[in-house]
Amino acid sequence: MSDDVIVKDSNGSQLNDGDSVTLIKDLKVKGTSETIKRGTLVKNIRLNGNSGEVECNTKQVKGLVLKTEFLKKA
Repeated sequence: MSDDVIVKDSNGSQLNDGDSVTLIKDLKVKGTSETIKRGTLVKNIRLNGNSGEVECNTKQVKGLVLKTEFLKKA
């Protein structure tokens, strides 16, 4: 994992560890019957070294990996 990977949200804003993001689209969670609704605030994201993904926890699902194209910085 390298520290020089720049992670950006759907609007081009840079994301950092601990940021809060908002979903811009309803997302179905693979392996469950859960759908995380558009507008859901996800706090305290973690960068995983991949420029297109962040790790996070929501009230419904723990250990979730979200694609940055569906997020905007809160």
